[in-house]
Amino acid sequence: MPANPVNKLRFGIFMPPFNSPSTQNPTTSLQRNIETIQLLDRLGYDEAWIGEHHSAGTEIIADPLTFISHVGAVTRNIKLGTGVVSLPYHHPLWIADRAILVDHLLRGRLMLGVGPGSLPTDSEMIGLEPSQLRPALGEDLDVLLRLLLTEERVTHRTDRYSVVEARTQLAPYSDPCFEIAVAATVSPAGPILAGKHGLGLLSLGATTREGFDVLAHHWDVLEAEAAKAGQPTDRSKWRLVGPMHIAETKEQAIEDVRYGFDLFCEYTQKTLALPTFRAVGETFEERVAWINETGLGVIGTPDEAITQIQRLMDQSDGGFGCYMMMQHDWANWEATQRHYELFARHVIPAFQPSQRRLLAAQEWARSRHGELDEKNGAAIAAWSEKYAAEKEAAGQA
Repeated sequence: MPANPVNKLRFGIFMPPFNSPSTQNPTTSLQRNIETIQLLDRLGYDEAWIGEHHSAGTEIIADPLTFISHVGAVTRNIKLGTGVVSLPYHHPLWIADRAILVDHLLRGRLMLGVGPGSLPTDSEMIGLEPSQLRPALGEDLDVLLRLLLTEERVTHRTDRYSVVEARTQLAPYSDPCFEIAVAATVSPAGPILAGKHGLGLLSLGATTREGFDVLAHHWDVLEAEAAKAGQPTDRSKWRLVGPMHIAETKEQAIEDVRYGFDLFCEYTQKTLALPTFRAVGETFEERVAWINETGLGVIGTPDEAITQIQRLMDQSDGGFGCYMMMQHDWANWEATQRHYELFARHVIPAFQPSQRRLLAAQEWARSRHGELDEKNGAAIAAWSEKYAAEKEAAGQA
């Protein structure tokens, strides 16, 4: 069984969503996104994080808080997070107000993830340059946290908005507040903010070649910034995201992703202006190798998924709290559902304390099998003989 520094690893998905191709019906795509989270809820997954995007034709959820408020009504246990709200696009007072409202509607199942915004075609439409976004995130996060975590009247002005003696009229349902996390790719910007404010960390590029090399460094930066700010650190609030599709055999998994993997890769290569996440290769075979042979993810079996997660655990140099599969439409709906079921049945238990106890119970039973089997057989035979003797005696009486 894999070593796990964190006692019980949580599992979930990170749903941008990648609904490719853009020719498909967006209404049915959104319904499938909802049903995906309902399936995960039934299978016992812990979390689902939903993204915010406004352009490029594939990632079609414009407001994750609206989406989450709907999905919360049709699920029971799974926690739902914004993955992420692009904070520089919004007035922080309204984000605070909406998040508090959804936290009440979900009775504490909300998590709030924030980031600078990943699609430059989004920020282009509101006149923001990519170079402005990370500094803006730091400034806006300060304001947001004052609104969420204090009862002070907040005043703050930027060239993008003004906050004048602002205060939310509701307190969060969660006590003292829902969990807040900051997105990180390969730069230290996310870990710096997470450490400074004592927040969770969403390592979105954790399994890319660049991200994998700096994975442990992410946490080192967070801990250093937390120490400077006097903030606590908690590895259970560190989440890693990576792509996977599994089936009963590696051959079946590869055959499954012929459905939509090339379309996904072309989206990253020709549409998504995000250099930190771009498929490599021009043919299907080259692109599968990009996933399987670089450490990026797994198109294969449950055992290979376990190996990949343990590899990330080792690379993190101390463990993390949650592994999230990147949602995608590489396979058709039936094979995708089977993937999530196989993962829940065979991969998740490998990192849970229940499996350790089950295996220990099995091993103990096997170690006593011969002795106890003989004793039990003798006891059964003795009672059978006793019954037969008593029956014979009664017949002679």
